[in-house]
Formats: sequence, C-alpha cells, structure tokens
Amino acid sequence: MTYAIQATGLSKRYGETVALHSVDLEVPAGTVLGLLGPNGAGKTTAVRILATLAGPDGGEARVLGHDVVKEAGRVRELIGLTGQFAAIDELLSGVENLMFIGRLLGLSRAESRRVAVDLLERFGLAEAADRSAKTYSGGMRRRLDLAACLVGAPKVIFLDEPTTGLDPNARDQLWEIIRGEVARGVTILLTTQYLEEADQLADDIVVIDRGSVVAQGTPQTLKQEVGRPTLLVRPVDSARLDRVADIVTEVAGEHTRDERFVKTRVNDTGILPAVVRRLDDAGIEVAELSIREPSLDEVFKQLTTENPESTKKVTTP
Repeated sequence: MTYAIQATGLSKRYGETVALHSVDLEVPAGTVLGLLGPNGAGKTTAVRILATLAGPDGGEARVLGHDVVKEAGRVRELIGLTGQFAAIDELLSGVENLMFIGRLLGLSRAESRRVAVDLLERFGLAEAADRSAKTYSGGMRRRLDLAACLVGAPKVIFLDEPTTGLDPNARDQLWEIIRGEVARGVTILLTTQYLEEADQLADDIVVIDRGSVVAQGTPQTLKQEVGRPTLLVRPVDSARLDRVADIVTEVAGEHTRDERFVKTRVNDTGILPAVVRRLDDAGIEVAELSIREPSLDEVFKQLTTENPESTKKVTTP
C-alpha cells in the first residue's frame, strides 16, 4: 500500500505542555483521514508539523516520501493547506487572489489566469470572480480559500477545521468540493470537531486526546468497537410509559426516558427478544421498537476527556 502521509513517534512540547506524544499516522494515497479530538488535543500541532510550519521535538514524518524536516522545501511544493480561518486578501477580487498565488508559485501571468478561472468555475465562484473578496459571504470565502490552496495542484491537502462557522448549505457545498478532490486522487488530512463531517468524509479516523492517539479505525468499526447500540421503545399508550420503563430496567438493568421513548444501551443481543416477551406478557402494544446504532458522537465522548474515566486505547482494522 502506498502511503501519502506517514508519521512515527511524532512528539512536540511547548514548555511544560505536551502537545503531541508519540503519535503514529498512516494515510493511504487518495483517501481522507479524519483527525478528531477536543480543543487542545494536538490536532493543529500535528497539521503544522506535517505542513512544515513547525518542527517536531521527536519522531519523524514523511509526506509523499519526503521528510518534513530534511526536505521541507520539497514537501511545500507538493501540499496545500487551509487553516481554521480564510486567508484571503479582501481588497483583491476572487480571480486576483488566485492569480496572486499562481504568480508566487512561479506560473506565468497567462497560466495563473487560466488556473484561477478554472478553479473559480469548479468552486461555483465564476459569477463573483471580479468582485472584491470583502463582499463574499462566509461560505464563499471558505471556498475561495480552498481554491487558493489548489492553485499549485497539490497531491496532499491539510484542512484544519475547514467548515467552522459555516451554515449547513455552505458546509454541504464544501463537502462536495472535498469529495471531488478525493475523486481526483488527492489525499486529505481533515481536522474537525463536527462528528457528522468526519462520518461523511473520512475513510479512516484517528482520535487524539491530550496529545496521544486513543483510537483509530474506520467510522463504522469505531462505532462497533467502542459504542453500544441503543434500544428504543415507544408504547402506543403513553400512559404505559412507566410500566415500559420498569420492564426495560428489569431486563437491561438501566434505562433513560423522555416524553415518548424508553431507552437503554444494549450489551447483550438477547435483550431485544426478552423485552418483546415481557411487553407481550404485560399486554403493552408498542408503536415503535428498534435498535439504533451508536453514533460517532457517542464514540468521541467515550474516548476523550469529555469522559475522563475512559482511558482505553482502541485500534481497529
């Protein structure tokens, strides 16, 4: 397998603060790695090191086979980076922003314009090409920022929380752009705090907490390995909700509830038929009886400091 990004034992300290501790990463070419973690977990530090903006205190990393310290210049020629905030010149128009980047990368004026026009078309910004960037909406600015990092046709892109602050429509547009780049063979490392975003885009996920990797695997395998399904029961007669809660607790040992549902985490596959039998014996008719698969949000909370009792390190195939 060809890896576009590899890191072994990556470590970084800022004074007494351990930002990264022996982090290992492997990202196959043409895939998306979602790097998840709470604020201060070390995600941005990892991106800065891989993008040659900071040096590691320990370990090593390679991007497309090039050492990020010893061959930093070559790495920079091959990557694109979009930070948490759009880095565009608001006084320039959309096309001028992209042409400026092209000229910095050594493209001729004509080639810079050709690339700029093509990218603005692909990103749905052609009609605003000649407008000052300060007139762009937040979503348009993020799209322009991502377009800017593609001027040099990078083979690896680092996206550090690219959809922060965007409305759902603008976020969906950016997701489609990201999927399009992956379809072109680009490798993407994506940091995000939006679990749905990682679920939608990432082929693999690495969860990092307090500078260390605490779990890695596909979204589905992480859900299956770490999370637990939830049994939901809704009686036809809401007045029987208390009795349903009693039955669920007797079978499963616990329950939560709201105005419509009684819920419990499922540890044993035998819980569902046992609950069905008890409800039938009690003459309780149900409007809904289902098992909901765990969400990535639940996995995230269980693995990170939002749930400090969990220190289990999980690695899934």
